Amino acid sequence: MKKSERLNDMIRYLNNLEYFNLQDLMTKYNISKSTALRDISSLEQLGMPIFSEHGRNGRYGLLKNRLLSPIIFSIDEVYALYFAMLTLESYQSTPFHLSVHKLNEKFENCLSQHQIMQIHKMKKVLQFEVTQHKNVSRYLDKILKSILHECSCKIHYMKNNQQKSFQVQFFKISARYGQWYATGIEIHSNQYRVFRCDRITSIEEELTSHFSIDELINLSLELYQSEHHIDFEVEIAVQGVDIFYKEHYPSMTIEVGDQTFIKGFYNHGEEEFIASYFMKYGHFVLSVQPESLKQIIQAKVEKLLHYYQQL
Repeated sequence: MKKSERLNDMIRYLNNLEYFNLQDLMTKYNISKSTALRDISSLEQLGMPIFSEHGRNGRYGLLKNRLLSPIIFSIDEVYALYFAMLTLESYQSTPFHLSVHKLNEKFENCLSQHQIMQIHKMKKVLQFEVTQHKNVSRYLDKILKSILHECSCKIHYMKNNQQKSFQVQFFKISARYGQWYATGIEIHSNQYRVFRCDRITSIEEELTSHFSIDELINLSLELYQSEHHIDFEVEIAVQGVDIFYKEHYPSMTIEVGDQTFIKGFYNHGEEEFIASYFMKYGHFVLSVQPESLKQIIQAKVEKLLHYYQQL
């Protein structure tokens, strides 16, 4: 391990300790006493608040209320972090109280002029495909807080121009095409539900905890799958595999071999949604089971054809 890598790891290791001694570092990093002393000196120069206690049982300590000292990044790591940060620009809202513009300014203040010029050059040639829209999700921070506290929430939600109320314990926030979604269990019905975050008009965090995060994640698919669910099996041409990997849902799996099948299930009431999904595959669909799903897809295609004939 290079010294720079060892010091980076040492910062993270010591940040979780209140006291340590030379033997701790010598054992963990397989280094000599003199190397351990030099490393401690280097950490102090980097700004880590280390103090020593002398005596028979002498040891080192770290000042309380300390902040994690600066971690050294390679230039490639800096570039990767910078462009990861830029992906936030595609979202009108984030779960964090921050301005991407201000964050960008702070980041660039830590770089040399040459590094900033390199980054600006790369921005011209590295582009992310994002979906820009003006949907504001005002309660992402409260949703995230309720997940971390493992608490349920009472939300007011706009659906089909009607406001409805739900008591939900959320366990996941996800993003797709620039839009935020929150997944949780609707308490009264014990149903798995996904909410578009921009349609949540108010949220009240409650102290009630019905499940742990791990329980919700492990049970989510089981809770989503109703007793009277419908299994499906759709054979697709190999050209359709990319479509699946670009967009699919937890209730679906793909089996690729001599033949390629998308298998899964849907609950009653979700037939139209599943039919619309498979319409995206066009002529790459080779067979559909059950027959009832095929008929729904066919009806939707005929309706669309009729619409364009009437234009």
